[in-house]
Amino acid sequence: MIKNSAGHWWRSLALGIIVSSGPFTQELYATPMATQSAKPYQSVSPVAADQAQVVYYRSALGIQHQGGAHVYIDREFHTSLLSGGYSAFCVAPGTHVLGAYLGDEPLYSGKSRDLFQATLQGGETYFLQVREDGITLPLAVERGQAETFLKTAHAQRHVLSRASKVEACRHYRFLETQKVADRDYSFTAQRLFLHGKLALSPSGKQVLKSFIEDLQKDGVPLREVHIEGHTDPLGNEAENQLLGLQRASAVREALIAQGLPQALISVSSSGHRDPVVDVCYGGRAEQRACYAPNNRVVLKVRSKTDLR
Repeated sequence: MIKNSAGHWWRSLALGIIVSSGPFTQELYATPMATQSAKPYQSVSPVAADQAQVVYYRSALGIQHQGGAHVYIDREFHTSLLSGGYSAFCVAPGTHVLGAYLGDEPLYSGKSRDLFQATLQGGETYFLQVREDGITLPLAVERGQAETFLKTAHAQRHVLSRASKVEACRHYRFLETQKVADRDYSFTAQRLFLHGKLALSPSGKQVLKSFIEDLQKDGVPLREVHIEGHTDPLGNEAENQLLGLQRASAVREALIAQGLPQALISVSSSGHRDPVVDVCYGGRAEQRACYAPNNRVVLKVRSKTDLR
């Protein structure tokens, strides 16, 4: 589980805040390697129960803070993420302190200020996005949504990691051959729907076509595809609840039209109760843009081999 300052709990990652203001030694961390790698992102493989895997990334979209975002793991510098960069690494399962700091020089605050403690589970992969608003708490993102941004990202390797708890991920062959029992796909309303409407856009239809092709490629016998509609907090609760359901229902009809069996698909609405972004400021237009990631549809795939 993850908890942010607004009190909202997120699945899979538990965070707490460590208050610390003790002295620390300043060090110059940006030791250059040859250059930033041009290696594009590829979907990370699973790890076994003896490791927890983290993909820390910085989106190239929206308003970007100048310079690098310094990522610290257990109060030790790991990397400096530029816009569109990512770092994939592993740590031992358990409790770790992590965060990303903009404008970190010359104090290098990641060793002592705004420290967030996370409990990382063995065998799990966590996708964490750098926030551009100066909040050092990582933004936990569902895999499907994260990999949408990561398609254009490149591995960040222009500095040397000094994080002693970071280790190379061990990907075992038997894990590669296991079929995925369940998987969640998250698509923003902007990608799926025509602006201000419940009708799917051409790009939205293509997104769902690719979704079905992924299911067919995996070859997992389906038990259920549950569709959850989500909204931003603007507007009243009843209207948002209805809008979330309408979005989920529109996606359901589109999947049926593309050949997915009707009996396998269920829908529900979370309204604005399960946000990706909790707190936004500014005028109405600024808030609408800030809250945009909350307007989404999540498709939860469950297979016949999943006995939970």
